Amino acid sequence: MGRVQAFDTDMVVRAARAVFWQQGYEGASLPDLERATGLGRSSIYHAFGSKRGLFDLAVASYLAEVIRPRLAPLVAETVAESAIVDYFVGLRAALMRRGAAQNGCLLINTAGAPVANDPAVAAVISGYRADLQRALATGVAAHDPALSGEERDQLATLLTSLVVTAMTLVRVDPAQSGAVMDAALRLLAR
Repeated sequence: MGRVQAFDTDMVVRAARAVFWQQGYEGASLPDLERATGLGRSSIYHAFGSKRGLFDLAVASYLAEVIRPRLAPLVAETVAESAIVDYFVGLRAALMRRGAAQNGCLLINTAGAPVANDPAVAAVISGYRADLQRALATGVAAHDPALSGEERDQLATLLTSLVVTAMTLVRVDPAQSGAVMDAALRLLAR
């Protein structure tokens, strides 16, 4: 007879996500994950198959609960003219608050780690970047409909690069991360 699961999977995945977000995949030890989740090693392996299985669910959770809600106004059926400015104002505020956002972006952090050499992980990271750029392009188009498609795409590429830069810098230089967000807002105000 199989064991009965006595924990909330979503809560465990969120707790593990916090560890991976702060320490990275390679830096997150099994004892760290055990402490954060309240599960023993055998329960982690039984429920998730491996540390990697738990990481994959943490990344899916991050996309669903952190990334997609922030991008939602930029990918709505009708995108408000102010949606892209609101995105950058909100992202700047989040990056300047103490807490999880000062860990940067789980996916951007992962892009610079050895686990990113795994084709499945690389595909998730690449997909996130493409989704971000598409959302920003849609926001740019709503914000300034007079731009040509080429101008819109160029601005979206530049804004995507600024988001990646800010998310990378926030771990080591939060003030500079804020300055990068300010530069993005100045671009949009031109």
